[in-house]
Amino acid sequence: MEILAFGVQADEQPLIEQAFHGREEIRCVDVFLNEDTAPIAAGHEIVSTSVNADLGADVLEILAAGGTRMVAQRSTGFNNIDLATAERLGVTVARVSYYSPYSVAEFAWALAMAVNRRIVRAANRTRDFDFRLQGLMGRDLHGRTAGVLGTGKIGEAFARIAHGFGMRLLGWDVAENPACAELGMRYVPKDELLAQSDLITLHVPLMAETRHLIDAPALKAMRDDAILVNSSRGGLIDTVALVGELRAGRFAGVGLDVYEAEAGLFFLDKSLEPVEDDTLARLVTFPNVLVTSHQAYYTRDAVGQIVDATARNVLDYREGRRSENVLVPRG
Repeated sequence: MEILAFGVQADEQPLIEQAFHGREEIRCVDVFLNEDTAPIAAGHEIVSTSVNADLGADVLEILAAGGTRMVAQRSTGFNNIDLATAERLGVTVARVSYYSPYSVAEFAWALAMAVNRRIVRAANRTRDFDFRLQGLMGRDLHGRTAGVLGTGKIGEAFARIAHGFGMRLLGWDVAENPACAELGMRYVPKDELLAQSDLITLHVPLMAETRHLIDAPALKAMRDDAILVNSSRGGLIDTVALVGELRAGRFAGVGLDVYEAEAGLFFLDKSLEPVEDDTLARLVTFPNVLVTSHQAYYTRDAVGQIVDATARNVLDYREGRRSENVLVPRG
């Protein structure tokens, strides 16, 4: 029986088809799963979804009514899925619990370096044959302090790069990572990390407890010349509060690969449409802000691992096995 994969990017499709070749028939569509597109899945026992799919109660009800019995999400995060409703409807849910942490950590560093050294502004100038250096001055990161909020696999990979830069390391997490401690990381309370760090990076999952982890008081606790990077989940930052601080002239740079209202925007071409999100529209006007469209994970290595794990999740479902990737087991 054919699997329907929603929200498949053009670069991603050959990897998905290769992963499922000889195992399952799969049809890829570029539309994202939401209440309007969910009826497309009628007659498909298994659907695969992307990180920005809407898998709230209403969408799950539509999927279940159409015969869907498994959702295989192609991401680690699952804050977009109503797991309680899935369990009630008898819909198995699996995600990808692991893929290359280097993809995200390296991209977080790309954002940090781009805003620190004004790379985008410089590149735009040189296209116009404007080779002035005015306004492009950055600073050495060697000898400065990197604060890592969330020191799991991705946070550890980021910390290793920071260690290579010769930075001091501060960490905050519910549990200490011994590998980070070996690098010289000192674990401190969040407020102390924010106050002492020159570069702050977020690598924690989005849950009720972490929503707006960086809220208005947290932003005010940061140094005026700090660099803030978020390549995890947009909801970790109170974006309205962030805009307020940026309007006051604070922060040397902000690099965001995620945005709390990105669903329905990111991964889509909105260039010919009116901008309805006033907060995002204002955010991208700041010269010290760089926003990208949730692409930190988007390397051939990471996406290949994601689709291979998704194919294994489907096979496990077919054969009645349960792995660490299963969020709602088969009934």
